[in-house]
Amino acid sequence: MKKYFTILCALAACFFEASIASAENLTVTTVTRPPFSMVENGKDTGFSIDLLDEVANNLDWTYSINRVQSFGEMLTAVQEGTADAAIANISITASRETVMDFSQPIFEAGLQIMAPSDPNTGSVWHLLFSKDLVLAIFGAFALLLGGGMLMWQLERKHQDYFDLNAREAMFPAFWWALNLIVNGGFEERQPRTPLGRLFGVILVISSLFFVSVFVAKITAAMTVGAIQANVSDINDLYSKNVGTIIGSTAADFLDKRDLGYSGFSDTGTLLEAFESEAIDAVVFDAPILAYYVNSQTNNRARLVGHVFLAENYGIAFPSNSPLSEQINQSLLELREDGTYDRIYRKWFGNR
Repeated sequence: MKKYFTILCALAACFFEASIASAENLTVTTVTRPPFSMVENGKDTGFSIDLLDEVANNLDWTYSINRVQSFGEMLTAVQEGTADAAIANISITASRETVMDFSQPIFEAGLQIMAPSDPNTGSVWHLLFSKDLVLAIFGAFALLLGGGMLMWQLERKHQDYFDLNAREAMFPAFWWALNLIVNGGFEERQPRTPLGRLFGVILVISSLFFVSVFVAKITAAMTVGAIQANVSDINDLYSKNVGTIIGSTAADFLDKRDLGYSGFSDTGTLLEAFESEAIDAVVFDAPILAYYVNSQTNNRARLVGHVFLAENYGIAFPSNSPLSEQINQSLLELREDGTYDRIYRKWFGNR
């Protein structure tokens, strides 16, 4: 019995030494998520990368970064064991805990909504330069010109104002029709022929209807556009085109609320869609959205409401990884000696 116990102890020692040896140079996968993980001037940096660097120094380990394109690719590398760890803004969730291990929380976060900073201004300008409005204005010009030229045809032989050839009469005819609609016409240039007078009456009556409809549609479109662009809480998102990252906790939250959304593979394309106004709002991790809003010089974006669905970020490991215990101990030491607070202040200011 003592012999077997000695053999087991020897195997355990070998396994522990092998684990430590493999931990001397870790392969850590990450994804670009400012301000947690990004590349600046060719160097990996960010809150999570700085924290990883302090952990490695504390444990006297080295590591290499493998930066992948998508969040799902990063987590897959951990699940399949091709990476020793993954770090970025990885939310600790029950579903992820079943397929991988996590460190203790390294950041307290949650979700938040981001919307345009001035929705009313955006909607008005969009309306003024919209295709429908431009076509409506050109249509109104065409109708005025057509009506004026028809009156020219009926009246050209009966009054001096219209006694012009077709080319010369185009602007006077248009001006006559415009004044008829706006001012009720010229007193001294009333139609003199029976057909001209009949057409003038029809033109005035119909113009009242068309002008009223035209103004009402513009007013309604501006009012509805302003209302639809405004976002103040979660319930306002049901009538909006919302964007988020595919497979994120934000996407899971929107699915559970039956909120339709446009899914993006990375934050770069998500924010580009927001800037181009292809989407009306973004639901995603609060600290990432806050970093984006605070880094903008044109104040085009604003954060809406409070942080909701509180969640914690952690370092992810393959299941049963021997590294988690050592890294957890190191994280505790970094919190106790003030290193964690120093890194936090560098990226997020005072708490």
